[in-house]
Amino acid sequence: MFRIPTGRRIIDRVLVWRCLQHKTTTPNYLQQLQPLCCSHFFSRGTSSQKLLSTRPVSWHASRFSQHDSQNTSNSGGSSDNLGLKILTQAPKPALYLGFSGLIPFLSAPLLMVVSQSFHPDVAYAQVVYGACIVSFLGGARWGFAVPAGSPAQPDWMNLGNSVVPSLLAWLALLCQDNITEAALIVIMGLGLSLHCDLVLLPGYPAWFKAMRTVLTVIATFSLVATLIIKKFCPEKKFREIKG
Repeated sequence: MFRIPTGRRIIDRVLVWRCLQHKTTTPNYLQQLQPLCCSHFFSRGTSSQKLLSTRPVSWHASRFSQHDSQNTSNSGGSSDNLGLKILTQAPKPALYLGFSGLIPFLSAPLLMVVSQSFHPDVAYAQVVYGACIVSFLGGARWGFAVPAGSPAQPDWMNLGNSVVPSLLAWLALLCQDNITEAALIVIMGLGLSLHCDLVLLPGYPAWFKAMRTVLTVIATFSLVATLIIKKFCPEKKFREIKG
């Protein structure tokens, strides 16, 4: 007599055939996992939908690859923000007015290099302009913290650091008889303002921070160049040149 297989055996054989057929199309790292999954699910009489256990594995692998690609793209974007390419995002008026503000800084040492002499009046005019810039940077921070909804709160940290540059500028103007001390105070005010804007008091956009860094470095070197000219070049005044 022939034994008619039960419905459960027929289902098991069909599922085994499907599992073997699906095994030929799966990757190598999934072929060893497939028989274990099939034997585990057959022992409990589960349906064929639970046999497709390779889909979550492949889905997680693709998800990890997408996550890695996103990390690489984000790291590339952050590396670009560290360079000077971020200056291309600056508004044109801010970019043009900011770099044109370097003309008084650079013209003073350039004039003294051309004349091969140190002019105290020109050097003091450069220091006065630098003191005005230092005071302006403190006022910019104050104006940035006062409006409602600003990321910089009007607390003691923000407003207190906004007043310090103005005090340094005032001290620089008092040192009229000593250009070296006045220039060093202005350099100190420029460095302190840049440190506050970049580290202590965040809130400015990235393009503004990059522009501030470039402008501060150039202005500082112009003042240093004036002090070098003062040390190595003879001192002359405009009245002596006219006479």
